Amino acid sequence: MKARVTVTLKSGILDPQGKAIEGALKSLGVDGVASVRQGKVFDIELAGADKAKAEAALKDAADKLLANTVIENYAIEVKV
Repeated sequence: MKARVTVTLKSGILDPQGKAIEGALKSLGVDGVASVRQGKVFDIELAGADKAKAEAALKDAADKLLANTVIENYAIEVKV
C-alpha cells in the first residue's frame, strides 16, 4: 500500500522560503505568481492492506515526527 503525507505551514505563519521562491520565479519571468507557500511531501510504502490501520499509523507518525503541529498542517492520502 502506498501513502502520501503532505505537510504545509498553517495560514498566518510566515514563510520566508516561499517568499524567496516567489521572488525567484518572478525574476525568471514566470508571470501570474501571486504567492508561494512551501511544504514537504513524504511518499511512504506500507505493508498490509488495512487502510484504516494505515491511516491511524500515519496520523501518529505525522503528529510525532513528520509535522510540527504547532505551525504545520498535514494531509494523509492512502492508496490501496
